[in-house]
Amino acid sequence: MLVSPEKPAVTRQLLIVSRSHQERYAYLQYVFDSESGEVVLDRRVGSRRSRQEPVTTERRRGERRERDVTEDLQVFGWALVRYETKS
Repeated sequence: MLVSPEKPAVTRQLLIVSRSHQERYAYLQYVFDSESGEVVLDRRVGSRRSRQEPVTTERRRGERRERDVTEDLQVFGWALVRYETKS
């Protein structure tokens, strides 16, 4: 049985820009290196759960976000998130 070597993890960057900073988003998209990451406009609108009554069993295994970037977006207009992926 052949075993393929483990691919090294590559650190990528996700630059999230506040929707209220459209000019900054366009500029950062222009200057940001797409090989090391990407620039996205903040798509969050609110909590996606629409039910008001409590859920009987929680299906989520936990919070998927590693950190909350809300404060960075409000203060600076952008937030940088680093994450690892297999190349």
